[in-house]
Amino acid sequence: MGIAWIYLIIAGLLEPCWVVSMKRSDRFRDLPWSLATVIFLAVSLYLLFIIMSLLPAGTAYAVWAGIGAVCTLIAGIVIFKERITVMRMLFTVLTVTGIVGLYVTAGV
Repeated sequence: MGIAWIYLIIAGLLEPCWVVSMKRSDRFRDLPWSLATVIFLAVSLYLLFIIMSLLPAGTAYAVWAGIGAVCTLIAGIVIFKERITVMRMLFTVLTVTGIVGLYVTAGV
């Protein structure tokens, strides 16, 4: 796995961090959570910016968004006690399958 993929995974993992901190920021009224949101978002997007020059844009964005979506869903279940349903888990598995498929077929 090349450095671009490592950066992409880190960038994807930072996405749920800014989503969770944004929810905790209480509409940006809680300064520490608001600052965390901006920092996590900025770092995640900066890494994505770097990755876009190393991997195909469509692959990079789809993997970044997919990692972020799956991890945000898991964070919602764990942190915010959101409901777990069979359909949510089925579509999460499909998303992960798509991310793995993009990695395997990237050819980079």
